[in-house]
Amino acid sequence: MSQRVTVQRDGHVLLIGVNRPEKRNAWDLATISAVSAAYDELADDPELRAGVLFGHGDHFCAGLDLADVSPAVAEHGPGALSGGGRHDPFGLWNEPVGKPVVLAVQGIAFTLSIELALASDIVVTAEDVRFRQLEIGRGILPFGGATLRAPAQLGWGNAMRFLLTGEEFGAAEAHRIGLVQEVVPAGHQLERATELARLIAAQAPLGVQGTLANARVAQRAESERAAADHLRGLLPGVLASEDAQEGLRSFLERREARFTGR
Repeated sequence: MSQRVTVQRDGHVLLIGVNRPEKRNAWDLATISAVSAAYDELADDPELRAGVLFGHGDHFCAGLDLADVSPAVAEHGPGALSGGGRHDPFGLWNEPVGKPVVLAVQGIAFTLSIELALASDIVVTAEDVRFRQLEIGRGILPFGGATLRAPAQLGWGNAMRFLLTGEEFGAAEAHRIGLVQEVVPAGHQLERATELARLIAAQAPLGVQGTLANARVAQRAESERAAADHLRGLLPGVLASEDAQEGLRSFLERREARFTGR
């Protein structure tokens, strides 16, 4: 694994840390590839149930390392951001990872940081965070998912405000518009994100992954019918699982459930 990204196991949680603090954790092609490989590991290992993505140092990410990334995007299109693995951190150009990812954000969190937040499942931010979607001020437009997801997830006016003005905004505004779910004191964002990931990992894995998959279908579908049909096909297998039986036993026996993912 590239030194640009650290990967550490914490029980059933995979901690994925971008490690270019001298560059304010700007993502170059090697970083994107390493994060994609870590997402593949999260997806493929049945012992892993949730992930946490964070940035080492004072800042989450200053954005793309454009000097490195721009030529590849110009030649291959925005799919160059997929990283070459099966699972794309942005969940656009390749398959999104099928397990929950919690994002921990602090300090500078520009451009792709917002797009990663929109692609993640839960976002915890430090109160010192500085969000900004800078692309229009550089003569381009966002190409990591902000134009697709922000209007649907945050509301049209909220999305257009930061997409079209390029203004900086902080934790309170990010929480108001729904970009982040929790704001914590600076320095505690990774701890809190890991706590939430551990809580997710303690639940029934098949139920968690099924919930995530069905919610994504509902988010993408043009009608509720497609999501309802997906749920109809998904539910019988989950209900027949060993974990579903364990969940019922633990309820009757008034104890914590011990889920295995089977």
